Amino acid sequence: MHGFHITRWSRGLNELASPASLNTENDQVVLQNGIVSITIAKPGGYILGISYNGIDNVLEARNDKNDRGYVDFVSNEPGKPGGEPKIEMTDFKVISQDQNMAEVSFTRTWSSSGGGVPFNIDIRYILRRGDSGFYPYLIVERLDGFPAVEIDQIRIVFKLATGRFHYMAITNTRQRLMPSMRDRESGQTLDYPEAVRLTRPLEREFDGEVDDKYQYSIENEDNKVNGWISPDSAPRVGFWILTPSNEFRNCGPIKQDLTSHTGPFALSMFVSNHYAGKEVNMKFEKGELYKKVFGPVFIYLNSGSTSQQLWSDAVQKQSNEAKSWPYNFPRSIDFIQANKRGTVSGRLQVQDRFIKEQGPQNANNAYVGLALPGDPGSWQKESKGYQFWTRTDKNGNFVINNILPGDYNLYAWVPGFIGDYKYNNTITIAPGGSTKLNTLVYNPPRNGPTLWEIGIPDRLAAEFFVPDASPQFTNFLYRDDNANKFRQYGLWERYAELHPNNDLVFTLGANDYTKDWYFAHVTRKTGDKRYIPTTWQIVFDLPNVISGRMYTLQVALASSTEAALQVWFNDPKNADPPHFATGQIGDDNAIARHGIHGLYKLLSISVSGKRLVKGKNTIYLKQSKARTPFEGFMYDYIRLEAPPLLSPSFDH
Repeated sequence: MHGFHITRWSRGLNELASPASLNTENDQVVLQNGIVSITIAKPGGYILGISYNGIDNVLEARNDKNDRGYVDFVSNEPGKPGGEPKIEMTDFKVISQDQNMAEVSFTRTWSSSGGGVPFNIDIRYILRRGDSGFYPYLIVERLDGFPAVEIDQIRIVFKLATGRFHYMAITNTRQRLMPSMRDRESGQTLDYPEAVRLTRPLEREFDGEVDDKYQYSIENEDNKVNGWISPDSAPRVGFWILTPSNEFRNCGPIKQDLTSHTGPFALSMFVSNHYAGKEVNMKFEKGELYKKVFGPVFIYLNSGSTSQQLWSDAVQKQSNEAKSWPYNFPRSIDFIQANKRGTVSGRLQVQDRFIKEQGPQNANNAYVGLALPGDPGSWQKESKGYQFWTRTDKNGNFVINNILPGDYNLYAWVPGFIGDYKYNNTITIAPGGSTKLNTLVYNPPRNGPTLWEIGIPDRLAAEFFVPDASPQFTNFLYRDDNANKFRQYGLWERYAELHPNNDLVFTLGANDYTKDWYFAHVTRKTGDKRYIPTTWQIVFDLPNVISGRMYTLQVALASSTEAALQVWFNDPKNADPPHFATGQIGDDNAIARHGIHGLYKLLSISVSGKRLVKGKNTIYLKQSKARTPFEGFMYDYIRLEAPPLLSPSFDH
């Protein structure tokens, strides 16, 4: 277990550990504690080098000085193309320094003459005695007079030594030896530049494989540890980004984002529009005031004899960091510590009057969270504020801790039920305050009893049929991983291969949605390499129909990308206009980026009983946009509801 004395030291300050120290030279700052040493450009604020365990620099020293460890913003003036500048600071200051800790600040104050992203930016680095790593965090601020701007992305990037780090790990099961950037550069670019088929890799084991950074995305709630291991050194060394809290990330717990990927790169993503689209960008009006703290996150280094040993240690370390959140050591007055934060607790129940159980049920394992005030479900598009989420226990009880002071709405959604819950009253969190709510009852959207349903209402398309990848477009990590096979490249093309002549027809009572309902409603590629719309059919029998009443088709979408849904009831000619149409919706790009969901949308479609017949009925679902292979929907769940006064025998 060579090197794991470092892990013991990092769990607390230890009198045997060397003190933290800070040295400044003309153009750099060095933080060191006898375990790690971090060299930072002064006043630029980007990281030049990280030394650990006899390694002079775990970052790629051949890169330009500002291209090793840095903060970047993707931003644009409204209506103009965006840029991706690495943020370079102009001023340096020592915030605190003693034998137990050093904290340094690199700042840049925006001015109209200087240009750049219109924020005042403060990048902080903390090194503590006994820690096998360091803490970066970021404070951004806008003042009166700052121009309008849109922010697509804010992140910290680490580009590691290419000759050393070859093994990547982001979950217990998603770990592997990785190809190199050189392998990508010599490969075949596929339908978009991030996806490359490796045709001349240095290591033959990667030959023919597809590499795409989006294949290593993960939901915020699970994005706790990502990093790299040097498998060829003795002892092996691990470089990890540990995220102790999601409060500063955008768009809530199930927002997906990048982690580590071929480079070797390790990313700490704070804000992005990945798997969501431009509608989740941070949009600021001229003169709009703003301040937010992103982080701290912990950059952790460890060493040991096996890769699994390093991974397990990093996971345990992240758990310890999460238990210590909010940290008590950052010196910025904008980082609010535990005694000035609040708590909200309560109980959530769900009542669906058309299911057999009478009265409210406890909302087991539901998501409950606080975010900026908005409409029900608005949290999934909210990028400016902080969000605080938890899961209910089997009795529906929840406690949300460490909430920053401010005004919030409480939101929830319950797996197994459609729609979004919002508590009617604004919740004001006072410093150190505790708010106890009465029992909350969610009444999910429902107009009548269920006649039939397809899928599981859980905001994912994972329960539907996901095909095997074409052999020439395989990422070997997922070759035998059925739970993650949707991450394979090119599945949008497989639809036409599996349905070469006719589109999908799903018959209730005869077909199984796990085998017969394709996970994505995509376009069809023709022989002349054009793309055409596709129309799916749902065939079902009704024992009787009330022609003078209204039925409801509930269509919950797990994803939509520049698509348009048109719906007809018993109209095989698909007359114009359709009985229902969305127009073009969605920009989450989850189909191309190997996500099993993007942004959730619920469509409640009313249909007169006059359009239905006793006996066989057919609903036609057309995805009418067809310019690219990536336009389409993923369905979460579909349900046909009878009018509310039908016989109880229609209930399920």
